[in-house]
Amino acid sequence: MSEEGVEGGGGLSGRARAVLALERRNWAGPGAKERAIREELGLAPVRYYQILNALLDDERALAHDPVTVNRLRRVREARRAER
Repeated sequence: MSEEGVEGGGGLSGRARAVLALERRNWAGPGAKERAIREELGLAPVRYYQILNALLDDERALAHDPVTVNRLRRVREARRAER
């Protein structure tokens, strides 16, 4: 994972933890999640999803939030299988 997801001590950065926290939330309607990505994290949605995808392959993210990471890994694999 890039330096963006890593803290000095080898743990997840604050931004990486914030991305995982945003993924845990439920979204009321279309556009709400993208708006939160821009307003709360200051990221473009494309960059957000790049960071999130890298986190799914990071064992530190799995240790930090196994339920969310495993759920998202299953979704990713299901989408890959559909192609």
